[in-house]
Amino acid sequence: MRPGDVVFSKSGRDGGRYFAVVAVENERFVRIADGDVRRLRNAKLKNVKHLKETGDRLERIAEKLEAGAQVFDTELYSALKLYGKNRI
Repeated sequence: MRPGDVVFSKSGRDGGRYFAVVAVENERFVRIADGDVRRLRNAKLKNVKHLKETGDRLERIAEKLEAGAQVFDTELYSALKLYGKNRI
């Protein structure tokens, strides 16, 4: 998983929702956010075994995250709203 990847949360209180990976902590944990319930400034630390990769990547968001540029919650929310609960 890399910053900008779209993932589906399989378990936990946030189960059944789509998120974007905003940071990789190590091989087991990543930080995820959706720009709505889980904002960027309070990104959730999540075990990768509780996430399902969708194979999609938010290129524009990924470029900004890797460059260290500011990403706004509204940008992230707008990019992820195409993913509904019925997508998987």
